[in-house]
Amino acid sequence: MKVSYHGHSVVQINTNGKTILIDPFITGNSLTDLKADEVHADAIILTHGHNDHVGDTVSIAKRCGSLVVANADLTTYLGWQGVETHGMNIGGAWEFDFGKVKLTQAFHGSGYATVNNEIIYCGMPTGVLFSSEGKTIYHAGDTGLFSDMKLIGERHSIDLAFLPIGDNFTMGQEDAAYAAKLLNAKMVVPIHYNTFPPIKQDPNRFIELLEAKNGKVLQPGEAIEI
Repeated sequence: MKVSYHGHSVVQINTNGKTILIDPFITGNSLTDLKADEVHADAIILTHGHNDHVGDTVSIAKRCGSLVVANADLTTYLGWQGVETHGMNIGGAWEFDFGKVKLTQAFHGSGYATVNNEIIYCGMPTGVLFSSEGKTIYHAGDTGLFSDMKLIGERHSIDLAFLPIGDNFTMGQEDAAYAAKLLNAKMVVPIHYNTFPPIKQDPNRFIELLEAKNGKVLQPGEAIEI
C-alpha cells in the first residue's frame, strides 16, 4: 500500500488498484503539490465538514465519479450537490471494494461556511480507520487529545497514524506526542500545521517529542510504503 501526504491534512492512499483521498483541501492550500482539476480519486473520505477539509471534494467527485464517504449529515449535504455518497457514523464500519472504513470520535467542530455567509451543520467530526492489504491507517482528522485514543490503539493494530500538531484549532505538539503514545502506532506522521499563521509549527520538534522515536515528517508529495 502506498500512502502519500499532500499538505495540511490531505492524504492519498493507493491500494487494490484504487486511489483514495482523505480531506482533499487543494484549492487555497499553499502547501499542496496537487492540482484539483488533475488529481484522480476513486473514493474520497472526509473527517468533518470544515472548508479546509471538504475542500475540492464536490468538483473532484463529479469529474472522477468518486464515492464520498463521511458522517451521514455531511454526506446528505454533499449528496444534494450531486455526488455519490455513503453515509456512516461514529463507531460504524463498512467494507468497500477499496478497503474497510471505520469512523472514530474526534473533538472539534464541523460546520461548512457557504459563500452566502451561512454555516451548514455537518454532523459530528470524526477520525478515520482505514484498513486494506492487512494494514491499518488512522487519520485523526481535527481533534484535541482524548483518553479513548488508548482504546482505539488497543482495539486496532495501527501501522500508520496521521496526527494534527498545529495547536490553536487542534492538538499541539505535546498533546499529539501523548496521543501517539496512547495509540501505539508503528509510525506517526504530523499533519495540519503551517498552512495558516495560527498553526505554524516545527514538525521536527514533534518528532523529537515522540517517546517511541517512530515519527516521520513527510513533505508534500512524499510517499511511503506500508
